Amino acid sequence: MKTEILKINDKSIEKAKKILLSGGIVGMPTETVYGLAALGTDGEAVKKIYEVKGRPSDNPLIAHVHKDFPIEELVFVNNDYAFELKKLFTPGPLTMVFESKGKVCKEAVCGGDTLALRIPSHEGCQRLLKAVNAPIVAPSANLSKHTSPVTAEHVRRDLDGKIPLILDGGKCTGGIESTVLDVTGKIPRILRAGLITREMIVKAVGSCEIAEHKEGDRVRSPGVKYRHYRPNCETALADSAEEAEALYLQCVKDGKKPYIMCDGENAEKLKGYNVLNLGNTGEEIASNLYDKLLEGERVADEIIAISFNREDGVYLGIMNRLRKSCG
Repeated sequence: MKTEILKINDKSIEKAKKILLSGGIVGMPTETVYGLAALGTDGEAVKKIYEVKGRPSDNPLIAHVHKDFPIEELVFVNNDYAFELKKLFTPGPLTMVFESKGKVCKEAVCGGDTLALRIPSHEGCQRLLKAVNAPIVAPSANLSKHTSPVTAEHVRRDLDGKIPLILDGGKCTGGIESTVLDVTGKIPRILRAGLITREMIVKAVGSCEIAEHKEGDRVRSPGVKYRHYRPNCETALADSAEEAEALYLQCVKDGKKPYIMCDGENAEKLKGYNVLNLGNTGEEIASNLYDKLLEGERVADEIIAISFNREDGVYLGIMNRLRKSCG
């Protein structure tokens, strides 16, 4: 199979639509990461996602719809706060888990009774969703457990020859996956941290819990059960610039080529070393995290990431990804 990469325009959207409606899968951009898309009502198409990615069959998918899609066709909205969150944070990097009406196939929800639903803000993704006018399920468009892709070229590196088409919508601006929020209970619960933070949700609706995932729990969200986001090289997670420097020098002594991945402040301290600079603000760091991990795996024998030692705001999501990718 030849994999095409096409810029988003009317012609490429129509091509992607035809592939999806005929039971195929395509790579599509969102504002967070690139997704591997299939029609959410087509169980056979959804199975192809799991096969192509090598994804565990008990890891559910997120359904994506356009901003004018009536979500009540797909889910039961049992709590009024969900409407407020939808109004404030969508389209955008927020996924909400509702009780499902069973319209999205059982393969996508892994036989569960809930559906994770998202309205992306990426303009090109919205164009595709409007053209199809049906739920499109999509995990990240990469091989399972590898670092999530934030460019069309990243998708091609993992899935070349495995899918017919990748829609090129440019580099993703968000950089880490959406916040996944369980809205089936009286208080919203974060299942996976992301760019919509606990603080933002509390300010909007008054309260928000963070779920503790225990062995044997039914999985309602992707990204919580398995090792994820890992680059194809050795990794380490250091607590400080000093620890990272010591690890770096040991790598050099062992004949390896290390890179230190860190924020701008630590990058200044480590001038003269190989550095992957993530930027200065939480938003910049999130936006650059996967891009730098994927850059690093192409040039380094080992990536040594420096922990941020904080978990407020967007850093909760950043540290979740860092632990899974480098811990």
